[in-house]
Amino acid sequence: MSIKNAQELAGIQRVSRAVALTLKQMRAFARPGMSTRTLDDYGAFLMQTYGVRPAPSLTYGFPGACCISLNEEIAHGIPSTERVLREGDLVNIDVSGELGGFWADNGGSFVLGRDLHGRQGLVDASRQVLDKAIAHIRAGVRLSEVGGLIESEAAHRGYRVIRNLGGHGVGRGLHEKPKFIPNYGDPTDRRRFRENQVVAVETFLAVRSSEAVSLPDGWTLVGNRGGAVVQHEHTVIVRRGVPEICTRMNGIWD
Repeated sequence: MSIKNAQELAGIQRVSRAVALTLKQMRAFARPGMSTRTLDDYGAFLMQTYGVRPAPSLTYGFPGACCISLNEEIAHGIPSTERVLREGDLVNIDVSGELGGFWADNGGSFVLGRDLHGRQGLVDASRQVLDKAIAHIRAGVRLSEVGGLIESEAAHRGYRVIRNLGGHGVGRGLHEKPKFIPNYGDPTDRRRFRENQVVAVETFLAVRSSEAVSLPDGWTLVGNRGGAVVQHEHTVIVRRGVPEICTRMNGIWD
């Protein structure tokens, strides 16, 4: 969607703050020994408290309020009583929801507790690359230019990008035009960001893989060559100048 008035702006800001708070509080709640189902139940409770309806189940019938992916899983991990968090796990929580007819999307990977497997550098790189990508977004800038920036910044840090996953439009639904904002440069893609457009910008950085493939459960995505993959995502409003990061708040990455 594109923001047309103050009411729409306030609606996007409200739902964005709610999903960002849910993500932040879920991350603080996560503990070794906890199942991903328990973590998801807590997320569902928070979203209900904020008046938010979980987007994955609402839109696609996903079996959980949030997507919780562990270690070599990239995205869309199904919450389960059998999946137990362990010290040093690479955890990704993706929170998206609807409030008052407006939708927002927010996600982030983090190392749970001590960095036992040396993955903090990958997590830090993903955050840094996302920040650089968002800072480059302006009305009139090509989507592929931002994708190329993500790809080159990842390579500079020694990582790859997942080429068949990326960002998307958001606002009046979970996935809107532009349907795909790539994490790589494509000179044939001439689409441009528009002023007041609402988009979910995502990075998918990997150690070895370059494509996401689905597991037999039909939901969970992993890398085609294995290895750790991280994701970070913000809901952003495109401006002529500095973009507005609706899901950013103090301490969200702390």
